[in-house]
Amino acid sequence: MKLATLRLPSRTTAARVDGEHAVEIGAPDIGALLAEPGWRERAATADGPRHPLAGADLAPVVPRPGKIICVGLNYRTHILEMGRELPAYPTLFAKFAEALIGPYDDIVLPAVSPAMDWEAELAVVIGTEVRHASPEQARAAIAGYSVFNDVTARDYQNRTLQWLQGKTFESTTPFGPYLVTPDELDGPLTMRCEVDGEVVQQADPADLVFPPAELIAYVSQILTLRPGDVIATGTPGGVGHARKPPRYLADGHKVVTRIAGVGELVNMARHDG
Repeated sequence: MKLATLRLPSRTTAARVDGEHAVEIGAPDIGALLAEPGWRERAATADGPRHPLAGADLAPVVPRPGKIICVGLNYRTHILEMGRELPAYPTLFAKFAEALIGPYDDIVLPAVSPAMDWEAELAVVIGTEVRHASPEQARAAIAGYSVFNDVTARDYQNRTLQWLQGKTFESTTPFGPYLVTPDELDGPLTMRCEVDGEVVQQADPADLVFPPAELIAYVSQILTLRPGDVIATGTPGGVGHARKPPRYLADGHKVVTRIAGVGELVNMARHDG
């Protein structure tokens, strides 16, 4: 299945993508749907109002995750371009829901930072509560996958050894358009990011140092993962900050983030205000 959260004039709704239409499931958003026991059957059999998918106003697929856990330095190419050694353990940081925007919303470039950088990522959405997970339990906890771009203020990120302040500026992080369940996927999740039509990142998740199930198992040793929580699995090589000279997003840049079989984000970068 492909699932989405639609914005309607007076509400949002969880929906199943059915050809050229989105079928309402009866929950206010995908996060609320995942919190329900038996959400898969409910989503698969829903027969609510139908809306044309073309031109639909889509929210972040999970609008307010309880947790957004991000992974830094998880693609071999990106680690090498940043001049670092391969890590023994995942590098984790958090992002807050205020940072999230829909798959076609504008990326807000904050007035305080001229160094906003793209970071295409595969996002994993949790579908069942999991703690101290084995690899098998971790795989079973995956509700599905989505597309994520961890747009980062590099100057703020590098002010201290902790990255949080550069990673969670409001309205900077597109997430969606869909949650795609694992059974829907039948090929490699090839990822690609373009800025104004130029391919700046391209990768296969086979380059991940820590793949999704391993990340879930590791994080679940630290805290309980709950339905609707999100793990952004890291970005590959090709970020603007590593270029010589560095290159950053500017007002009017068009950012397209695509993962084969999962979906595509299309966002314009706009100055705040």
